[in-house]
Amino acid sequence: MERMSDETTEKTEVMFYHLQPQPLERVLPALLQKTLQRGWRALVRCGNPLRVRPLSDAIWTWRDESFIPHGTLEDGNAEMQPILVVEDNFAEVPNVANILFLVEGAQPREEDYDRFERICVLFPDADAALKDKARALWKSLKERDGLALTYWQQDARGRWERKG
Repeated sequence: MERMSDETTEKTEVMFYHLQPQPLERVLPALLQKTLQRGWRALVRCGNPLRVRPLSDAIWTWRDESFIPHGTLEDGNAEMQPILVVEDNFAEVPNVANILFLVEGAQPREEDYDRFERICVLFPDADAALKDKARALWKSLKERDGLALTYWQQDARGRWERKG
């Protein structure tokens, strides 16, 4: 499902999440749970193909009292998954997601800005290379029309504070 790109269309939100002190395996499931509660569908693109299965496993085991339905391409039925976790080189959106999560250094494609209502870039403070990559993406998008950028950082208790 592609978004309409005309004068009346809302801006695509690009949200940068600076992870500190909690790791991706704790933050991503919480954000995905909120995504599902809002009735949205998500695509999670992972910049490191070796991390797709461990991230999927972390989503399954995040909390005993929660159930976050999702899958990977290996699991099959990609079009039926409310949340689909894929490698960064996978360009399709078979589950008709409205939100794109970019993790482990995955980068947005040009068509993503029209395809998704929201793009979330998650990057850890502890990885200088991934932090630099996110910083470069922020700078490249800052002056671009049609985007609404926000920057979120975790406080000492792991709660999100809007910084920009």
